Amino acid sequence: MELDLQHIRPLLAMAIEEDVGAGDITAEALIPATTKAKAAFIMREPAVVAGLPVVELLFEILSKKIEFLPLVKDGTLAQANQMIARIEGPARAILKGERTSLNFLQRLSGIATLTRRCVDAVKGKSVKIMDTRKTTPCWRSLEKYAVKMGGGTNHRMGLYDQVLIKDNHLQLIAAAHPEHPIRWAVQRARKRVAKDVLVEVEATTVEQAIEAAEAGADIIMLDNMDWDALHKAIPKIRHARRSAIFADAPVQIEVSGKVRPEALAAIAAAGPDMISLGMLTHSAPAVDISLEFE
Repeated sequence: MELDLQHIRPLLAMAIEEDVGAGDITAEALIPATTKAKAAFIMREPAVVAGLPVVELLFEILSKKIEFLPLVKDGTLAQANQMIARIEGPARAILKGERTSLNFLQRLSGIATLTRRCVDAVKGKSVKIMDTRKTTPCWRSLEKYAVKMGGGTNHRMGLYDQVLIKDNHLQLIAAAHPEHPIRWAVQRARKRVAKDVLVEVEATTVEQAIEAAEAGADIIMLDNMDWDALHKAIPKIRHARRSAIFADAPVQIEVSGKVRPEALAAIAAAGPDMISLGMLTHSAPAVDISLEFE
């Protein structure tokens, strides 16, 4: 995905307002308005950089007189004590943006770094590491961008761009269609959405997964399955699809549900096409980055 800076401009403005409010009373009391300064963003630990264009826009909002110079590109693996960007301009404006800019940069770089760790864990396997919708409200485009910078793949952006039939949907559907609710749901979705919209089904049992494959789902998510069920389900899904009338439409298999980085290699060996991890965006630790004045 591309980062739409104009889309996030209001978010940055709100973040500045949240921190600065009526003004930076410390800087205004101590630093003359005419003071110019130079500073550098320094990575304090090895990490994947993400968010430099966001920081540049944030300082542009604060002052048109600030010059921001990125020294690496987003997606770069920076080393400890490496300078990743320089900034020059009115000292008060730089001080106003210091904490907010670091909040964005540290958070997004943390997501990119954790994602890279997960991608590296399945290196050599034909499986994608994917995110979820478990994102910070109003930060979704930023956090999914950071996943991309770490080498991951974005799952659906929201409820609007892909059908995902989950357990709660099936529970509601089963009240009216107790016989083969998954088949009914897939067929119903096919009639109601555009042809190029993917239809995915969440399955918690092998039987549900097989029914979804036979019904023609594009993607089958194996959610919270134990090891035995997972290893049984994947080959049975492939076989069921080959035997179905939708055999010419390949099915993709996603594994999800409390996946940890240390388990990724073993899961990938089972043969899924995708592994999704909510922790990429809801539990990634912030990276240690500092802004140092020269």
